[in-house]
Amino acid sequence: MSKEILFVGARPYGEEPADIAVRGDKIVAVGDEARAAVPNAEVIDVAGLVALPGLVDLHTHLREPGQEDAETVFTGTRAAAVGGYTCVFAMANTNPVADTASVVEQVKALGERAGFVEVYPVGAVTAGLEGKTLSAMSAMANSEAKVRVFSDDGKCVADPVLMRRALEYVKTFGGVIAQHAQDPALTEGSQMNESPLSAKLGLTGWPAVAEEAIIARDIALCDHVGSRYHVLHASTKGSIEQIREAKRRGVNVTVEATPHHLYLTEERASSYDPRYKVNPPLRSAADVEALRDALEDGTIDVVGTDHAPHPLESKDCEWQAGAFGMTGLETALPVLITTMVDTGRMTWRDIARVMSEKPAKIGLAEGQGQPIEEGSFANLAFVDPSVERVIDENKQWSRSTNTPYVGETLKGQVMYTVYRGKITVREGEPVGEDK
Repeated sequence: MSKEILFVGARPYGEEPADIAVRGDKIVAVGDEARAAVPNAEVIDVAGLVALPGLVDLHTHLREPGQEDAETVFTGTRAAAVGGYTCVFAMANTNPVADTASVVEQVKALGERAGFVEVYPVGAVTAGLEGKTLSAMSAMANSEAKVRVFSDDGKCVADPVLMRRALEYVKTFGGVIAQHAQDPALTEGSQMNESPLSAKLGLTGWPAVAEEAIIARDIALCDHVGSRYHVLHASTKGSIEQIREAKRRGVNVTVEATPHHLYLTEERASSYDPRYKVNPPLRSAADVEALRDALEDGTIDVVGTDHAPHPLESKDCEWQAGAFGMTGLETALPVLITTMVDTGRMTWRDIARVMSEKPAKIGLAEGQGQPIEEGSFANLAFVDPSVERVIDENKQWSRSTNTPYVGETLKGQVMYTVYRGKITVREGEPVGEDK
């Protein structure tokens, strides 16, 4: 007999309380009929908890294969489940690079073995992330991993001819190119946002135009080809203005913001603490406000974590030697609750849209991002919005501890995560033995 679970007193989307009945991997009833639908259920009291569709992250670095000292598929997906995720897209900058069918199938299999969330491998756009020739995109698309999202994230597809060819290629099977918008010639040696502060700190500036120029070029190419184009980690006001105008004209472009670019500013670099060193860099307060406005008005489609774990030695060093990147899977939802929900700028339905429904649609993640209703797959997150947590780097479920929120007080904690009807997080902690 399929396992039955009855979640009692949940608040779907933060609205009126309703029981949620789960049998096997599906939601079988919501509301008054729920108790009768699962007479043999395990009953879990979730009174007062906000129920959301399981979160979907289009932008996760799981590091395996090849960089297991920073993260593994097991530890990364465990952290994802703790953060309320039921699906992540694993970026291609592993070692070996995920540019062949065999590597993406390996990543997919590792995700299935871990069992915390669904793992969709992202395929590299160019062979070896070298920006010279296209990768084996067709083989990856037709593999068991069924890759539909392609990205050289960590590097930009800087060659306009290659970018055009990639857009044309993925159009044949409905895929999408996710671009890391960074002109390498304009950012050589850059360490932080270019501004009066970078000059004061003596750190090489990273100009906003390096991001904005690539986005402008790619929007023109996308419009010409008629393909799907997704902008990763947009970080400047100028980038958002370009994308807003492109959408107005009907260009098929979507855009992501990260939690850290919605919360932190370049002022953090004043500490010279490498935990705040990230690509693209933390920007000005005006840029942060522009991103929040764009998330609120719907210009920004999704929030992606850009979860980028690193071993301790890569961050416990001087700024210039530090690696770029921050972890984010465990703190993304609390950052959004703190900055957007508690401030009244977004509703819980808005959170479900940008952290579940829209990313699932962009990534073509079947069964993910579905509404909380009868017949949907039981991918759910139950959140206590009243909890206030001081973030402790030593209390992370990721293998890495390079969170930028150490000492910050954030609102909200995921108490239960359900992936295809299986409880993966119970009372705030992951279920299952360590591996």
